[in-house]
Amino acid sequence: MSNTRVRGAAAYWPSAGLLGRLGESDRGVLIGLGHGVVYPAGQIAIREADRSDFSLLLLGGMVKVTAHAQDGREALLAVRMAGDLVGELAGIDSQPRVGTVTACGRVLARYILRTELAECVKQHPAVGLALNASVVAKLRTATGRIVDFTGCDVLGRLARILHHLAVTYGRPGQHEARLPLSQPEMATLVGAAESSIHKALRALRASGAVATGYRSITILDLDHLARIAAAAGPGGDLAEHVKTPGRRGASAPV
Repeated sequence: MSNTRVRGAAAYWPSAGLLGRLGESDRGVLIGLGHGVVYPAGQIAIREADRSDFSLLLLGGMVKVTAHAQDGREALLAVRMAGDLVGELAGIDSQPRVGTVTACGRVLARYILRTELAECVKQHPAVGLALNASVVAKLRTATGRIVDFTGCDVLGRLARILHHLAVTYGRPGQHEARLPLSQPEMATLVGAAESSIHKALRALRASGAVATGYRSITILDLDHLARIAAAAGPGGDLAEHVKTPGRRGASAPV
């Protein structure tokens, strides 16, 4: 899911990403901008508070976007995968970077200067419209997360985020998806302690919704995960879909 190939007709670009919003011709124009770069696992591509204004068009792999809270703790703001553009906010308003972008595994990208992107948008209006739609979608997702998290426990928040990522980056018609996220990364993304994430994952595994491995979580039943995510909201009956460890009558293994 995170290793989209650029060459060949089999390339798949998720519809939520910038490349997935473009037609073949405009997509080719955008991919032709800038120059190619490769980031090994763990390398920082963009640093928080930096004054640079280039953007990265992801062609393969996954990055995480993090920022530091006032108390010094690191918060995982988002994950982005092939087809996404990252760093575009600084390219739009020339303000300091709001987060750090780090490669999770090997990442292929196009390094695009602000001037290049601006000229492309001017010459190709469809690219500009797709870029605007992509930025709005990210804002809606961030807003929706705040709303979704209100009144939700850790299990509900985790189910909703995993479902969102699987739907956003998975191939249409597939009921399984693999997310290359470690449990500490999931904890920061959900805003919970690692011990709480361990407990929530045990419940999701016991329900048959997911399987976990080293730095990865596989969604085995997307529809079931969607039901768990929906049941986590106000008025939902979460116990009907999953029994969480520690609850009376729970059947999930510890």
